[in-house]
Amino acid sequence: MKKKKWLKAVGIIILVIFLVLAAVAVGVYFYLRNRFGGSPSANITADTGTEVTVAGGKISGGMDGDIYTYLGVPYAEAKERFVPAEEIEPWEGVRAYTDYGAISPQASYFGSDGQDNNCQNLNIWTPALNDGGKRPVMVWLHGGGFSSGTANQTETNGKNLAEGEDVVVVTVNHRLGISGYLNLSAYDEKYQYSGNAGMMDVIDALQWIQDNIEVFGGDPSNITVFGQSGGGAKVLTLMSSPYADGLFQKGIIQSGATETVGPVLTSAEVSRHITDLVLEELHITKENIEDLQDRSFSELNDAGTKALQQTAEEYKIEGPFGGSYSYEWMPVVDGDFLPTDPVTEDGFAEAGKDIPILIGSNLNEWETMMGGADASMTEEEALSELENRYGDTAQDILEAFQEAYPGEEACNALYTDSMLRIPLLRVMAYKADQGGAPVYAYLFTYGAPQCVHGAEIPYVFGNTSDSGTDSRSMEQTMQGVWASFARTGVPEAGGVPKWPAYTREEGGTMILDTEPYVGYQHDLKLLNLLKPGFDY
Repeated sequence: MKKKKWLKAVGIIILVIFLVLAAVAVGVYFYLRNRFGGSPSANITADTGTEVTVAGGKISGGMDGDIYTYLGVPYAEAKERFVPAEEIEPWEGVRAYTDYGAISPQASYFGSDGQDNNCQNLNIWTPALNDGGKRPVMVWLHGGGFSSGTANQTETNGKNLAEGEDVVVVTVNHRLGISGYLNLSAYDEKYQYSGNAGMMDVIDALQWIQDNIEVFGGDPSNITVFGQSGGGAKVLTLMSSPYADGLFQKGIIQSGATETVGPVLTSAEVSRHITDLVLEELHITKENIEDLQDRSFSELNDAGTKALQQTAEEYKIEGPFGGSYSYEWMPVVDGDFLPTDPVTEDGFAEAGKDIPILIGSNLNEWETMMGGADASMTEEEALSELENRYGDTAQDILEAFQEAYPGEEACNALYTDSMLRIPLLRVMAYKADQGGAPVYAYLFTYGAPQCVHGAEIPYVFGNTSDSGTDSRSMEQTMQGVWASFARTGVPEAGGVPKWPAYTREEGGTMILDTEPYVGYQHDLKLLNLLKPGFDY
């Protein structure tokens, strides 16, 4: 009888664990779907008064309050896989663009419907048309690495940012994953740019914006490209390519670097090896290379996933979270489109020398992304947990955290990000060392210990669901800083102290919270305790 009761108790415990894990999985699913996928409804009213003429013909959009809105506007057309997109063919009459367009094919479960290789489209929000307003143009590149994501997201709807700061906001869809970065250049001259097709889409979008944005009240000579996570890595990539020369004037990089993605991209050698494995899996050779055009995306993606993992293991490439080997699709350093990595042993890419950047990350990033943060933890409890993790250095870590972030709860000493912070420090330092355009560094801490990866995005766009006073104040601060940088190249906003340019020696960094302040090398002691011997 006791054995039956014991087995029943074990069964109940297992069931509870399963339900908890299932709840976490569902929460993560909806979090990722909201952040990186799932096209929202457009919620705009079609209006003939929005008619404008762009390259190719006349288009109309709709109104979202007082903001002119155009969704799914094509900037190029990909008629085949793995080749640069072509210019849009002219049309007669007026085309209406009031619904989101297709996104790149992608396998991630949080992706959206409407996936197509011909996904070269963008969304525009503007306060006025054809008024000569010369507004700053802010071009958003979405996250999801280089493999997933969409420009069609609720939290990156540009209405509130455009309206609140009198700017033009554009979000861009482009090819991702194997569709954007399979390097077939060794197999056919037709595919010489296939390893960078996704980034060439972004180049096409920037060219379209420069050629057409004036009719939307924007200034074609004042374009800022900004992005978070993979979007930030795309900004770094653009700053490394001579093909982007003159197409944008400023860059904002939000949490856009790990040790293996962003500062470094895919070498020609590694990319060719991945491609060889993909084609071997699909039984494709030079002689029947065109069969790639007819294979299903599922076949291509499965072969690509297998090739990426095998390559990571053969080359011993550690994943961003450490502990195992993994690799992902990225642009290819081919000596042409990308002459070098964004950051090399010799410094920052020469192509980006004259482009000022605003760059930073969030206090917690992935440390509390999956939950588990205890904001009610006392200092004594935090110290006890630190001792469990770090042993004799626990007290030093707690004190270093309190020196670095005097306004934060002690529990955050457990949840301080170093995975992104350290490689971002390297990007800042190398860019500043160039002696070119300035670097402005930030660290977003609002909402800790849930100041996670992407937490700043709705504040930048003015799309938070929290109507509290502090939340609204942070929206005003973040929108003001981002828009002022786009307008003048200097980040400023009401209530924000004078922002020094970053240098390796001084390390001036703006801590963005309800009461912003400047820290000078504020967290180096802490980072050295968390990651002994780290170098940047």
